[in-house]
Amino acid sequence: MASSSKTRSSSPASSIFKPGTLVEISSDDDGFRGSWFTGKIVRRLVGDKFMVEYDNLMADEDDTKRLKEPIRLRQLRPIPPKEITRDFKFGDEVDAYHNDGWWEGHVTGILEDGRKTVYFRVSREQLEFPNEELRLHREWVNGGWIPPFSQQDDSEIKKKVCVKAAETVTLASDDFKFKEGDLVEVCSDEDGFKGAWFSATLIEAKAGWKFVVEYESLLDDDSKLLREEVSILQIRPRPPKTDDVDQFKFLDEVDTYYNDGWWVGIVSKVLGDSKYIVYFRNSNEELKFEHSQLRLHQDWVDNKWVMASKALKF
Repeated sequence: MASSSKTRSSSPASSIFKPGTLVEISSDDDGFRGSWFTGKIVRRLVGDKFMVEYDNLMADEDDTKRLKEPIRLRQLRPIPPKEITRDFKFGDEVDAYHNDGWWEGHVTGILEDGRKTVYFRVSREQLEFPNEELRLHREWVNGGWIPPFSQQDDSEIKKKVCVKAAETVTLASDDFKFKEGDLVEVCSDEDGFKGAWFSATLIEAKAGWKFVVEYESLLDDDSKLLREEVSILQIRPRPPKTDDVDQFKFLDEVDTYYNDGWWVGIVSKVLGDSKYIVYFRNSNEELKFEHSQLRLHQDWVDNKWVMASKALKF
């Protein structure tokens, strides 16, 4: 997240990521955010860096040599333990195996043959996957998995794991169109701002699915409300209000109001006095927020609002 100084703590790297350890590796490169690739630790480097070797990414066009590169500690996590086969439901947050890696998305449809359509927030596209190419999405936070892996046997897990059904709020028909004067939210592809949405007004529609927007809180160099041209992929209507939430729960996916925008994160700890710790996967950090700074997260998919599964209960 841009302009934030508080970062999450990590477990001692030397005790977890030793040479030969099998790991999953994330990338900060454009087009690869939200994905994890398997590999192993080759050696520890200076500071918080490690040399890794990928299992499926190659260093040459002949596919004869596996790619090796230095990676920071925040880009590493252990290989998740294997778990039971799940029958994923609409709205479940999953990782989908695609192009040699695991990519984070949400189940947005269930086909007649059992395949699932998955929406990827980063690339804003939907693809189809068989169930065996999906796994429940988890985050590696402070040396542990969220949600945690149960130690019970499969039958007990099936009895006690309950995923709340996703909620869909239909805003308009399939021919929904933006028009001048609409109140919208705008996302940015710039580093440090990914995962954030800023309130704006649509000022002008231009050719090539481009729009001029004026932000409500962002200023230009002359201290005037910032105007800029964005593509249709960067805008969405203002989310509809959801039912009032008396208290957010552990693992709820939320938007937090911070630095003049709404940033998507996950409630990683519920504190007293209506305060919460929220984990942000894009920046790999945790911050504290008041209840009034949170709202349940919704995605704009196929011209309708989709609220992902609110929590997993064990």
